[in-house]
Amino acid sequence: CHLIHYLRLSHHLIVLNYLISTFDKLKSVSSEDINIMDAVFDGVEVRVFAPPAKRDERLKRSVVYIHGGGWALASARTSLYNNLCRIMAESLNAVIVSVEYRLVPEVCFPEQFHDALRATKHFLQPDVLAEYSVDPSRIAISGDSAGGNLAAAVCQQLSKDEQLTIRPKLQALIYPVLQAFDFNTPSYQQNMNMPVLPRYVMINYWIDYFNGNYDLAHSLLINNHTALDVGQALSFRGRLNWTSLLPSSFKKNYKPVIQTTGKAEIIQEIPALLDVRAVPLLAENETLQLQPKTYILTCENDVLRDDGVMYAKRLENAGVEVTLDHFDDCFHGCMIFTIWPTDFSAGVQTRNSYIKWLDENL
Repeated sequence: CHLIHYLRLSHHLIVLNYLISTFDKLKSVSSEDINIMDAVFDGVEVRVFAPPAKRDERLKRSVVYIHGGGWALASARTSLYNNLCRIMAESLNAVIVSVEYRLVPEVCFPEQFHDALRATKHFLQPDVLAEYSVDPSRIAISGDSAGGNLAAAVCQQLSKDEQLTIRPKLQALIYPVLQAFDFNTPSYQQNMNMPVLPRYVMINYWIDYFNGNYDLAHSLLINNHTALDVGQALSFRGRLNWTSLLPSSFKKNYKPVIQTTGKAEIIQEIPALLDVRAVPLLAENETLQLQPKTYILTCENDVLRDDGVMYAKRLENAGVEVTLDHFDDCFHGCMIFTIWPTDFSAGVQTRNSYIKWLDENL
């Protein structure tokens, strides 16, 4: 990646970065309730939140958590994610492993994916789980936004790894970003100018993640990269047909944007646009059938709403047990905003629902 990408981030992204990083990164300060430790798992930094052992308790359940921020912002150590993981550890009496993957512009795809995968696979080793007193049969992988993207991609990869003896019991995805194939789904059209994550900002995140050229932004916005004459994209179209995957309450009167002629050179320049490690919604059915019990949280006022809804439907069609937890009055990113000065009722509401599902299913 080049520094120029970072310097060219829009004013909006700089403001968002300030919001997410309102406070300095917190040191690993433990409390009486939770022991917080920084560690390195196969070369990847992680922060581990471990509740004290209770009398007669043998093994704890666990969540591997991957933070959001467009693959470019935030940290496991910022107060917002530190607070979320501490509350999860307390509420669930679980060991939470928060992954500190490297960010744009230091690295681009697929390095964020590799970091998340390496850290998770390291943790899933029997001797490492034993070190943290974790029950191998009660582990979830989870993340929000870009972290939800990485969690879904890692879960797919783990499900196909025949060497693994331990796999996640659950995956829990919070307003995940799952595809760069269609930037004109109903939620992209409906919320194109919605604060926190307007459509152009999400497209910029994708371009940065792929170390692409900002000159391609408009072509991506109008789906030139997946036009009917772009051969590489044809086989994926059925896996992301929102006219069949979305309920009518979400489709409303929106019309698909399918270009007849487009620009095949975009896919040649950025092949990762069709790489399932970056866009898990495009995975084949055989992979989806292998996924664990799944929770997906979506918000009405979010360009990514339909990504999550479509993934839920595809998983369901593949025989996976799915809980789609939709919030009509919430917005993208709300779940981490639960502490002053950005303490929103939407944050507490979504966080409580998410933790409740984990508590009942993990």
